[in-house]
Amino acid sequence: MATRRNQSTETQVKNVLVPILQAIGRSGKLIYLVVIAVIAFFVYQFFTRSSNSSTIEYNSALIEKQLKNVSKLVVTEGHYSQVMTYKDQKNYFMDLVSFEKKALMVVNAEVTISYDLSKIKYDINETAKTITIKNIPEAELKISPDVHFYSIDESYFNPFGTADYNKITKKVKAEIAKKMEKSKLKTNAENRLISELSKILILTNTMGWTLHYNGETIVSETVLKGKIKT
Repeated sequence: MATRRNQSTETQVKNVLVPILQAIGRSGKLIYLVVIAVIAFFVYQFFTRSSNSSTIEYNSALIEKQLKNVSKLVVTEGHYSQVMTYKDQKNYFMDLVSFEKKALMVVNAEVTISYDLSKIKYDINETAKTITIKNIPEAELKISPDVHFYSIDESYFNPFGTADYNKITKKVKAEIAKKMEKSKLKTNAENRLISELSKILILTNTMGWTLHYNGETIVSETVLKGKIKT
């Protein structure tokens, strides 16, 4: 679009000035020829600079719009099931007497890993035609467990109470979070994040801009993926 404007401006300048220059040349008045040539130079420079400025603004607006498009919540969902056992023991009389309680339970949990890309931080340099991603938000893990008790053994001196159920919930969440670190769910979430950020890379490459992240120029999705996972 900007190239067309440049060509149009050049054509207009030539159409006006060339006949004048030819006429003056034939009349032999060299001084007028020099004056007109200088005026033509400054007119050309004016229109060219104006066009370049509008091109930069146009490119920046597109990049800003694309960044807003990726500024959304990227959520990956999964389901987790496991049979777990909870045990607790209380000792009395210098550990001579003990009372144990235990529970067998089945845990079903909904797990989500999300990236809030509205929190992404970036810097746009219009002059250098670069965009630098300064910070990508950390993944947010949400675990919603549903615990079903299949058997409960307790003692009168060591019964189940609210504290036990809170401990069980905490233990369940910790166990699931540990497993999620090496799960496909986390990998899928990262891949979705990279896919979303790649839209910025595609746009910058198309418009002749450069994308930077974590001290490196991002030239491909593979490089971006490597920098996010390091």
